[in-house]
Amino acid sequence: MPTPAIAVRDLHKSFGPHTVIDGLDLTVQRGEIFALLGPNGAGKTTTINILTTLVAPDRGSAHVGGFDVAAAPHEVRRRISLTGQSAAVDDALSATENLVMFGRLSGLTSAQARHRSAELCDRFGLADAASRHVRTYSGGMRRRLDLALSFVVTPEVLFLDEPTTGLDTRSRRDLWDIIRSLAAAGTTVFLTTQYLDEADVLADHIAVLHDGRIAAEGTAAELKARVGGETIELHDADGTLLHEAATDGTVAGVRHALDELAAHGADGVVTLRRPSLDDVFLAITGRTSPITATDATTTKEHV
Repeated sequence: MPTPAIAVRDLHKSFGPHTVIDGLDLTVQRGEIFALLGPNGAGKTTTINILTTLVAPDRGSAHVGGFDVAAAPHEVRRRISLTGQSAAVDDALSATENLVMFGRLSGLTSAQARHRSAELCDRFGLADAASRHVRTYSGGMRRRLDLALSFVVTPEVLFLDEPTTGLDTRSRRDLWDIIRSLAAAGTTVFLTTQYLDEADVLADHIAVLHDGRIAAEGTAAELKARVGGETIELHDADGTLLHEAATDGTVAGVRHALDELAAHGADGVVTLRRPSLDDVFLAITGRTSPITATDATTTKEHV
């Protein structure tokens, strides 16, 4: 069986008296999109900082690309890229200049860096604006450039710490398409996000971090199944829920649920409600959605 892209066992990390990571275990397979969810202070960014060698764990083990983050940090850094919560680009330079500069710092020759810059501008939809100063870019364009910088040298594992925070709906969906294409090309993507719909749409595997440990994990469908099946709901004209009945989703199950609602004798609008990741998150953490987290450390933008 291939070595996992990421393997974490019994990981611990505290900052003073505050325990952030408390016996964390997780495995990320190569080529998958893995989403880590959790409320504010759950330890998401601290986890990324440990996996990218920015912070040392107190105890336990973490391997990325087959190498121990504590014993072989240089080998880990050679295989990863990190894009944090804000775009780490130079506003005074163009996209081409940013990419060429990063390419040269990554060991490419001048000709190689320019060739790679042109490739990445085309791949990330920046070719028409490649010569413009980044200060003129929209938020979505800046995030695409930030991702492009992570691929000057193609990483085995890409860490994305809330990459779409602050973007409009169209820019978020554009980035989703790029993330999917990166994973399809073989890069493992480790994603933290405050948007549950983002994890639902993108992730092959999801883990919910709560009190420093993984409280639940699986595919989106598996996690939703944990909090129950489908429900037929009856609402009045104002949208107030009047009655609800569980169903297994089959024709017979839906008919039985409708009969149950009809027995109450109320009029209204019937809707079918399926469990969502919001339901999963509420059941596990007691909160209706994640809150943007910086945890206890500051995220460094690129490794």
